[in-house]
Amino acid sequence: MPNTVEFPEVLRLIEDRSAAFRAALASAPDLDVQVPTCPDWTLRDLAQHLGDGRRRQAAVVAAGPGAEPPAKTDPKGAPTAPRDREALDAWLAESTALMLDALREAGPDRGCWTWWGRSQAPQTSGAVARHQVQEIAVHTYDAQLTQGSAQPLPTDVAVEGVDQFLTTVAATTVPWPFKPATIDLHATEGRSWRLTLDADGVRCDDLAADAVPGDMAVRGPASELVLYLYDRLPLDGLQTTGDTGPMEQLAEWDPHA
Repeated sequence: MPNTVEFPEVLRLIEDRSAAFRAALASAPDLDVQVPTCPDWTLRDLAQHLGDGRRRQAAVVAAGPGAEPPAKTDPKGAPTAPRDREALDAWLAESTALMLDALREAGPDRGCWTWWGRSQAPQTSGAVARHQVQEIAVHTYDAQLTQGSAQPLPTDVAVEGVDQFLTTVAATTVPWPFKPATIDLHATEGRSWRLTLDADGVRCDDLAADAVPGDMAVRGPASELVLYLYDRLPLDGLQTTGDTGPMEQLAEWDPHA
């Protein structure tokens, strides 16, 4: 499946969503409130997770190809996320900058370790960048939701996000352990995908306009599809036809475990 977003644009989206996350923190009256969609975390915990994760990805990309991830070391030896608001904002900005610098240095085609070795996504820095857009975007939604001001994911992020999730998280060569099925996903923005679930695993393809309907279909704005796929919205908030069982099974199944 073609990647419709060029690498420089992916990096720009990382910067944009990172800035949106920092803006959500800056407007929060209290960083020690619980995040509804991450109930074990406060906003401060979420900030720690996002900053640590970007520093970790900087190290992974910089290390290049490998059968195992590099040792868990901070590339700049930075301390834990500061409690002071201004210092926390600077720490988060630096975390993003470290990852972006590593991605720019590597370029989109350089190999690196990833956890999705059996998916349709390549094990490259470009694929890592695509996944980072979605991780930061969804956590920005989490931070906004905590304050009652959640916004839909931007359209370009969301359409890319459906494709990225299906090819990276859902797709696998691990045999599907349930009854074979086909699931069609339709974004109201105009793009559609088909998941085929069978003994060969789960694979994703662009869905042709004249394709025979699958066993079930899910329709909605790309933002809502992404938020459903990342377990932020329920399936019943989207338009569905056919047997929803395979989609529910897919949500519970973890082929990467």
